[in-house]
Amino acid sequence: MGRRHTVFRMIAIQRVLVKYGLDDVIKETHLLRPLRFLFYLMPRRRDRSAPLGERIRLALEELGPIFVKFGQAISTRRDLIPADIADELAKLQDAVPPFPVEQAVAIIEGAYGESVDTVFDRFDQEPLAAASIAQVHTAKLKAGHEVIVKILRPGVQEQIESDLAVLKLLAGLADRYWEHGKRLRPLELVDEYEHTILDELDLMREAGNAAQLKRNFQGSNMLYVPDVFWDYCRPEVLVQERIYGTPISDMDALQEAGTNIQVLAENGVEIFFTQVFRHNFFHADMHPGNIFVIMTDPARPKYAAVDFGIVGTLSPEDQRYLAENFLAFFDRDYQRIAKLHLDSGWVPAGTRVDQLETAIRTVCEPIFNKPLSEISFAQMLMRLFRVAQRFDVEIQPQMILLHKTLFNIEGLGRQLYPQLDLWKTAHPVLKRWMDEQVGGRAVLKDLRQNLPQFRDAMRELPGIIQQLGEQVSEGRIKFDMQSPELRRIQEQLATQQRQRFWLTAAATAVVSGTLMLTLGSLPELAWLLLGAGAFAVYAARP
Repeated sequence: MGRRHTVFRMIAIQRVLVKYGLDDVIKETHLLRPLRFLFYLMPRRRDRSAPLGERIRLALEELGPIFVKFGQAISTRRDLIPADIADELAKLQDAVPPFPVEQAVAIIEGAYGESVDTVFDRFDQEPLAAASIAQVHTAKLKAGHEVIVKILRPGVQEQIESDLAVLKLLAGLADRYWEHGKRLRPLELVDEYEHTILDELDLMREAGNAAQLKRNFQGSNMLYVPDVFWDYCRPEVLVQERIYGTPISDMDALQEAGTNIQVLAENGVEIFFTQVFRHNFFHADMHPGNIFVIMTDPARPKYAAVDFGIVGTLSPEDQRYLAENFLAFFDRDYQRIAKLHLDSGWVPAGTRVDQLETAIRTVCEPIFNKPLSEISFAQMLMRLFRVAQRFDVEIQPQMILLHKTLFNIEGLGRQLYPQLDLWKTAHPVLKRWMDEQVGGRAVLKDLRQNLPQFRDAMRELPGIIQQLGEQVSEGRIKFDMQSPELRRIQEQLATQQRQRFWLTAAATAVVSGTLMLTLGSLPELAWLLLGAGAFAVYAARP
């Protein structure tokens, strides 16, 4: 995207802000501020008599998908913005103006190369929902399945690329001139967001995300993910099973049906932590417009998720670091949190652990033993942000999606059940995950994974030793009896013999212990054998 186009886009953004009477934003905009007088000469189509929330919502809708998504993100934070503005921005979840059905039909027929009537038994022209990236129509397949058809907005990719160019320009200026630019790494943040938003434009990718999430929660009584009809999916068209549920935001309907709201809220927290730590694959766009409740059994309500365009994963290092931070936080071990930050390289090497510990304690301690209604993660993170500034903590771009998802979860929890004990619900999930990573289960898992290597080593070692012995006996290996080379060969032979012994012992112990566990006999002896196998593997190391 050319620089000239980027500048024109920035001018267009300011024109929209003026149009809806949001002049204060322009006054705070340093770039192109001299041009604001040109905008004041343009006639406004709306005046300031319209409610502020409505004007903000309409401006975001006109500015396009990236800005709509920003409005969606903050609409759940009623603790941070006035209720009237939150109500207006909540309309961005599922009330974005649709594009004409004629365009939707043209996109579908272009994707399939045949008419809509040939593909579907019924295609409903009235959209079920319209969002910033795509809109959804209901339909019926020839085989009789009720489905939803998701269609990308026409021209959405060009518009997003244009806005990304603006963001990159602003991020480059911030990185170069802003005093906090180097620490906050704005260019990396924009790159991370670009990767995420562009992934949403390929509906085949979204279909794959949905299929993976469905496998992860197969048989779950907490979350249902609709089926994907792969034969009908294209990069610009997604066809999925239609689900019938109550929107999570419709509290009146949930209460009238006798839904157990406490169970629903606690399950939401467990689903989040299960996705992040057990599956390492989490739905990262969990705003209220994408979450429904299936109330077949109101005492045991079940979530149903839609819109899988944004998912997140973490590296094993970040996953382990995050889990240890959460557990230390739940245990109020602020020194551990400070050391984790130092060990991870997120703070400079010379940082005093005791000072960082004191600063973290000051922020976190006041929120313990409080219900969710009295806690604001956003405010807490703002205070932690000030601590980060003081200690030069680097922002980690790979955590942005996780932070966004956590805010969405908090917003849903606050809306559903403000008395939710977040710590009590999350702590057991994290404890189980940590046990699987470093406890007895982890040892057993590692041993099982290494069994093929033990087998191969036992098969290869006798041949290697025999071949070496033949070469020595036939005189093909000549050496000085007093030379250092002889001593090295002797040491290597001794090491190989020792490794062969320990690997054989390890394999025997592991196989015996695993068989005993499988048969359910003498479990104490089985675990003792597995422990002996682990020790043998350690002893076999060169």
